[in-house]
Amino acid sequence: MHDINDLERRGIPGVFVATIEFADGAKQQSRSLGGDIAHVLTEHPIQDRTDDEMVAIADGAIDALLSSLTGPVQPVTGY
Repeated sequence: MHDINDLERRGIPGVFVATIEFADGAKQQSRSLGGDIAHVLTEHPIQDRTDDEMVAIADGAIDALLSSLTGPVQPVTGY
């Protein structure tokens, strides 16, 4: 999350990716960094998934990732 915040502050689009298990933590961390850091959440858990299942999860997230990277830039302030 800190890396994404740093990238955004430099004008480089970045997106934080995690599973839905970390949604609350991502929201809190984003707020503590002073912005609304772009993030995409996927299914949980992923550690025991097969390769085919992981590809399906990635396929399901790609549109949101691309849209977050190419959409309007949200300025990040704070520190």
